[in-house]
Amino acid sequence: MLQYRAVALQLKCYPINRAVGVTESRQIINANLARLDPALDGLRIMTGEDVKLVVLPEYLFTGFPLGISVSEWAKRAAFDPQGAEYQALAQMAAKNGIYLCGNAYETDPHFPGIFFQACFVFDPTGKRVLTYRRLTSMFSPTPHDYWDRYLAIYGRDSIFPVARTSIGNLAVIASEEILYPELVRCFALRGAEVLCHPSSEPLMMGLTPKDIAKRARAIENMAYVVSANTAGIDKIPYLEATCDGLSKIIDFHGRVLVEAGPGESAVAYADINISALRRERNKAQQNNFLSRMRMELYADTYARKDFYPANNLADVEPSREHFKAQQAAVIVRLRDLGVIEPES
Repeated sequence: MLQYRAVALQLKCYPINRAVGVTESRQIINANLARLDPALDGLRIMTGEDVKLVVLPEYLFTGFPLGISVSEWAKRAAFDPQGAEYQALAQMAAKNGIYLCGNAYETDPHFPGIFFQACFVFDPTGKRVLTYRRLTSMFSPTPHDYWDRYLAIYGRDSIFPVARTSIGNLAVIASEEILYPELVRCFALRGAEVLCHPSSEPLMMGLTPKDIAKRARAIENMAYVVSANTAGIDKIPYLEATCDGLSKIIDFHGRVLVEAGPGESAVAYADINISALRRERNKAQQNNFLSRMRMELYADTYARKDFYPANNLADVEPSREHFKAQQAAVIVRLRDLGVIEPES
């Protein structure tokens, strides 16, 4: 039987937004990495010896670029794919014998002056076995914004990567992307069994949009969801405990196995039973949704290119004003096409 323990590790974010320049920003990043090391060392005290997968929150090492330009954030916050920050994370994965999943901003030599928001998985030997770059973002560059050039460099297999590992097939969904069923389905149709979800989201009573989406994505894709949220974000304009709590693990029936309250915590751990998941996926039954997909029904609708345009940053300096203008133009086009109705 293939079964092990996963942890959605809930940690506080100490951002670099108030740092003065690159040097101080990097000092904070290094301190955040150093803070993670003992947290991983002590996991088994809380969760037991069979921990194999640890998912970290979004923004953990840097915060997010609140009011800082793309080019400046790339200098201050983005990791070199071959740099010391990733080497430190690889060493932590190897030292603890775990698959370590997280999220960071990273540079790319083919796209100087910008960053991509990247998700990663390191295996228990310290090898990086998955790199996924966020495809849906409000104010940050994505591969879709440079689509033709990005595909020419990296190919289509780089877009929705799934790591086939000894603990099952892993994919990573970045933050609000859990709200996009089409995006998550693409990972499932490439074999994903465990959807790792680094997130930083508000703590509210009752079901939040993301909470509903996590359950839905688990059910419709017959997959586990391991969602790690921040335990607050220090020294930001809104109150630091806004994005705190709700780390959870959901099984392939949409049942919440465990959920953390506020504060730094390792309590969001649960068993991942890949054998049971595979048994369910191989049954001829009404709830085997993957086997009942009739893709021809949807192909024409999803082939449309009337929505958010590809390549929109090909010759443009990325800025919040540009992203907002793009979205406004899409809304006008959707009204013209009858997809949405004008305000009444």
